[in-house]
Amino acid sequence: MADRGNANQTALEEIEGTVEEITFRNEQNSFTVMELDVEGDPVIVVGALPPVNAGEAVHLYGRWTSHPKFGRQFTAESLESTMPSGATAILRYLSSGAVKGIGPSTATKIVEAFGDRTLDIIENQPLRLAEIRGISKNKAEQISEDFRAHFGLREAMTFLGQYRITPNQALAVWKRFGVDCIEMVKEDPYLLCAEGLNIGFERVDAIALGMDKARDSSRRISAGLTYVLSHNLNNGHTCLPREKLIDVAAGLLELECDPVAEELEAAVDDGEFMEDEWDGRPFVFLPHLYQAELYVAGRIATMAMCPAEPVKHYARQMDLIESMTGITYDALQTQAIDAAMSKGLLVLTGGPGTGKTTTLNAIIQLLEIYGHKVAIAAPTGRAAKRITEITGHEAKTIHRLLEVEWGENDTQSFARNDKNPLDCDALIVDELSMTDILLFQSLLRAVKFGCRLVLVGDSDQLPSVGAGNVLGDLIASGRVPVVQLTEVFRQAQKSAIVMNAHRIVSGEMPQLDLRDNDFFFLPMREKEKISQTISDLCFKRLPDAYDFNPLKEIQVLCPGRKGELGTVELNKILQQRFNPQHQKRPEIKVNGVTFRQGDKIMQVRNNYNVEWTKDDGTEGTGIYNGDVGMLEEIDKLRGTLKVRFDDRVALYSIDNADELEHAYAITVHKSQGSEFPAVIIPMYPMAPQLCYRNLLYTAVTRAKKILIMVGHKQVAIQMVKNQKKTLRYSALDVFLRRDITES
Repeated sequence: MADRGNANQTALEEIEGTVEEITFRNEQNSFTVMELDVEGDPVIVVGALPPVNAGEAVHLYGRWTSHPKFGRQFTAESLESTMPSGATAILRYLSSGAVKGIGPSTATKIVEAFGDRTLDIIENQPLRLAEIRGISKNKAEQISEDFRAHFGLREAMTFLGQYRITPNQALAVWKRFGVDCIEMVKEDPYLLCAEGLNIGFERVDAIALGMDKARDSSRRISAGLTYVLSHNLNNGHTCLPREKLIDVAAGLLELECDPVAEELEAAVDDGEFMEDEWDGRPFVFLPHLYQAELYVAGRIATMAMCPAEPVKHYARQMDLIESMTGITYDALQTQAIDAAMSKGLLVLTGGPGTGKTTTLNAIIQLLEIYGHKVAIAAPTGRAAKRITEITGHEAKTIHRLLEVEWGENDTQSFARNDKNPLDCDALIVDELSMTDILLFQSLLRAVKFGCRLVLVGDSDQLPSVGAGNVLGDLIASGRVPVVQLTEVFRQAQKSAIVMNAHRIVSGEMPQLDLRDNDFFFLPMREKEKISQTISDLCFKRLPDAYDFNPLKEIQVLCPGRKGELGTVELNKILQQRFNPQHQKRPEIKVNGVTFRQGDKIMQVRNNYNVEWTKDDGTEGTGIYNGDVGMLEEIDKLRGTLKVRFDDRVALYSIDNADELEHAYAITVHKSQGSEFPAVIIPMYPMAPQLCYRNLLYTAVTRAKKILIMVGHKQVAIQMVKNQKKTLRYSALDVFLRRDITES
């Protein structure tokens, strides 16, 4: 039950009634549609609510709303219920199927035997049910257990709801801790910080302090330290310097550094955190991140020392490939091909136009000529689609290649692992810069010994969104064969996008005064004029001039989300231009953002449970971070959204809409692994941490045919001059440089 004393709920209305029928209930997110008898009048109630059944008396808090199809209904935000009393109400309740194992016939027998005391008997004296013919002692105990579990979940939702914990979160807590969850949370509220529950530390800390838990308790400090380390995974760090961790945690907890340092030392001794030291400086890890970097380092070092069997005498086949394709490979391309054939482990890197794809295709051709089974993977769906198109060979996302599976409490695992390795002789991984350390660890676990591994990426692009710096650390370690392609081929030299990208990454200013190529800069100062120009380019000017599909082939890329011309503001402007409010377009508001039927949207985190259907009838699950689609339908009554991603239509619950964002404008980070025919970049003063060279380079290299910058020339100059890459604390290169016996 939500806290009705909260300011957000001062305007809530109240209704009371008896549940007539549960029309619909989604057990995954608690979204419920039910019919309520309110003083003899039927009322439709919708909302994410604790489980209730026909016959129960309920008190609801929410607001009256009007559905365009189903009319007036009550959207409930919280619920209080009372157990049915009196034999008639109890009979109706049990006959509804509320308790597993009791149908209408059995319900009649039980109520005839125990009358008004029926529910008390079921809960507290279950063996008395065995007095009734047809109910064994085992069945009686099972009925009682199911009854208690049913009301235990409801009590948990009610208890946690008073602290503004959503039904979805409460359901996750119940699944994690079971029937004793209320007592466990009362004893130690910081259990709610557990991974996968998605309850923020600040919320849990407020709950704990509201329960008068000590501010300097060991559990509070430990939870604070865990939170700081976990939060910094989102910033790409696999670890933090000890002194920095202590300082930040002490500030968060509003404590002196000494008790925090003492608790950290004790937690390290207990194995709650891991600590390692290099360059005279101690670093602290969450254990699974430490093990991941250590494993990857050891496995890569082993592969370098014990490579796959070399492919011999392939020179003649190379000559034939060159003759058939008309391609002559330069010295660095030849070196890369030789390394892939002879060493079995290669990192291939280089900027646009340097021949990575040409080199990769030659490697694939040679391996297949010699009978090798080749698998190709990329971190995202869009990146996998792109590498499929440019190589002509099917590529899968890494998750799909590893056959991702989900267990209890949405825990992720992979069917492909060290006990069930991938069935391939060579594995090629594209866009390695986007791959975080945990995913790379899982991938290496599934690579059988003797398998050839070719890792491809652009080391000058942004690092992965997740924790780690896999590509950068592999290159920096010096333990892995690396070939960096540097020559820009003649055909690519005709593209100002390609040449300016190389100028940017080398610290030179791009040519901004071009008028007859594929790279344009439109100088202007006023924010309103910049946003209007971007809107006009997307909606009319580029579609008219180049016949681009404005929603599928033109993409606005922003350095960040916030700011006067970040994605948040530009998406509002572009939504109004492309998909304005209309009575025939249903819309919903999620966390203050209005989603409207017909919107261009993006999935912002991996969700392997979202169901989809292809146009040919094929069904599957899984929508991935960075997938862009169109919001085709909003069904408020059923609480669902339909989103089309190319040839797949995915079905979401409205409660999962927080995984979606508008995609008229997206961040440069979210664009990694993708290419777009036309890219527009607003150049406007931004947060200093976003104003750097690699971010601009990554944005420019997303464009295939047209790149347009709009705004301040000085911003472009500042970004090119700032060569400081985003600092990431990681240990893979350190572990790789250590002796293999230490790793």
